[in-house]
Amino acid sequence: MKKLSDITKHLKQSDIRAVTAQINDVNGVNLGQGICDLPTPEPIRQAANHAINQSRSIYSYYGGIEELRSFILDKAVQFNRLPAETTDQVMVGNGSTGSFVTAVFTLLNPGDEVILFEPFYGYHSNILKIRDVVQRTVTLEPPAWSINFNALESAITPKTKAVILNTPTNPTGKVWSKEELLRLVELVRHHDLFLLTDEVYEYMTYDGHQHISPASLPGAWDRTVTLSSFSKTYNMTGWRMGYAIGPEEIIEKMGLMNDLFYICAPTPLQYGLLGAKQLGEGYFTEMRRDYSEKRELFCSTLEEIGFDVHWPQGAYYTFASFKPLAGHVNGFEDDQQACRTLIERAGVGSVPGSSFFTNPEDGRYYLRFCYAKTMKELKTACRGLRKLV
Repeated sequence: MKKLSDITKHLKQSDIRAVTAQINDVNGVNLGQGICDLPTPEPIRQAANHAINQSRSIYSYYGGIEELRSFILDKAVQFNRLPAETTDQVMVGNGSTGSFVTAVFTLLNPGDEVILFEPFYGYHSNILKIRDVVQRTVTLEPPAWSINFNALESAITPKTKAVILNTPTNPTGKVWSKEELLRLVELVRHHDLFLLTDEVYEYMTYDGHQHISPASLPGAWDRTVTLSSFSKTYNMTGWRMGYAIGPEEIIEKMGLMNDLFYICAPTPLQYGLLGAKQLGEGYFTEMRRDYSEKRELFCSTLEEIGFDVHWPQGAYYTFASFKPLAGHVNGFEDDQQACRTLIERAGVGSVPGSSFFTNPEDGRYYLRFCYAKTMKELKTACRGLRKLV
């Protein structure tokens, strides 16, 4: 039998999905994978059912149905303050990850270099590997995960073509400030780089922190592709619906890539998302309040049992250090062992910190937890954690 593609050589199941299988085996609470298993809002479900019953089942335009792109455009202008003007600057994709794939293949050639901030979202890194893009990482500095702009400047070479930014950030929950973003935009303009932003947690911020879309800042729009998703906002991760917004000449090519890879996003689900028009601002206010309460409960519990916790400014993850427990409590020698300990002794799933770094040693004493669960499940997880120590 002939050999498989070289791309497959290093492919393996991610730690995130592996933990999901392990926690299911013990019937525990999965705080590892960002599944977000809360209910999808009723108006969206009704609209999707209506579209299915009306047999809206054929291919859509590869960039998405006009009605949904118009809805996204209005949201991008009003909420994100983007200077977008037409639906030709909007593409509906198969989740934000699918949109990221089309952006990578549109903007980058094999051998190009990109800047990636770590701790990073693993899918970003792995998709870049498949494209044979060279990754140059800049590590954010704990505990506040601040950016060292001198290190960023040093990482840029003549081969650098783009910077990839995630805010609010998975896994740390960092929300990039306006001052940080202005300096970043200044750098990408000075070096003539693309800026690719992942903003899927844009509605989830705490303690007065405000999400700012980089493309809304002066001089950023013409070199920025903004990615987002409906998955986290409307609790519909399995629908695989996301989008990209940017300059028309880039979005047009991304749409053609989208056609090659996916044909189009699922048509009846695109119509279903129009049901979100019925959800007013109160939906987002309640969502932030709900996640704030869960953050309070979970982060307090981790601190109570000895974790060092920098409370997230946004998103719904806690990236916590168990280093204070290492050497004092059995089963916390490193992130892999700590992850197994929590599954076996607390019935709680997490993700090893090494999954988010180029050098696994940098994540040795970290675990990522997702608190996008029902309050009942989260309380069960907290009870299990308190039994550990």
